Amino acid sequence: MATTVHVKNIGEKTDDKEIKDFFSFCGKIASIPITPSDGSKSATVTFDKETAARTALLLNNTQLGGNEITVTGPPSSSSTPPHGASSDEQSGDRASPHLTQEEKPRSRILAEVLAHGYVVAEQGLAKAISLDEQHGISARFVSTLKQLDERTHATDHARAADASYGLTQRASSLLTGLGSYFEKAKDTPTGKRLVDFYTTSQRQVQDIHNEARRLAELKKEEGGGGLYKGLGLDKVLGAVGEKKEEVPGAAPKDAVATESAQKPTADAGTGKPEILH
Repeated sequence: MATTVHVKNIGEKTDDKEIKDFFSFCGKIASIPITPSDGSKSATVTFDKETAARTALLLNNTQLGGNEITVTGPPSSSSTPPHGASSDEQSGDRASPHLTQEEKPRSRILAEVLAHGYVVAEQGLAKAISLDEQHGISARFVSTLKQLDERTHATDHARAADASYGLTQRASSLLTGLGSYFEKAKDTPTGKRLVDFYTTSQRQVQDIHNEARRLAELKKEEGGGGLYKGLGLDKVLGAVGEKKEEVPGAAPKDAVATESAQKPTADAGTGKPEILH
């Protein structure tokens, strides 16, 4: 089972912790030795699960430490099991209301990466959509969310979050828990778009950017302007307090698209992805 990817051309001044945190978006890391290499850094990332390694391949051409990285792994196998949680993880026998990264659609994972201010190649976003559709991620993810919602009543809690929770407690679950999937869903135009992102069968690259903007706004609520700028989200969404109707995760003007020299395109590919109920 291929659980390792090789990463080259990481900015040499990039902190090792940031490198580990960056690849943790894909899933739980077993080991990640990092070595200097000709004015840059290289890393060999071994994940606990193969699905995380395959997600990491989508980060090829992403900018990390100011450099456009290359992420490679062994050739794909046609017999590779589909992305998603194992049967025991989906059995509903779980105590935590938090979804693991491996359980999430790849479209959602890349939206999280964008929301943290990174620039992801458009070809990676389009591939995420294609893989989600190919492996039927939507149906399984919807089922998982429904089971968790029935157990934790996340929808009700999320709607009452502003009144019931202090900012710190609320912040602890917005991006990792069910709150970021269910929050105010269906009650507002934004909520409707959220539901559509996780349930609609057809998805485009621009939809991932839109979800990234929503997640970044949640992150902005958690920590205020200081954290907002500290995470580099001002590069993605503009100055604090500035409202833009344009889409989302489009980072700096020179953001990578299908090729590093291109600017991000509006819509690319079709596909279907996500889920919610």
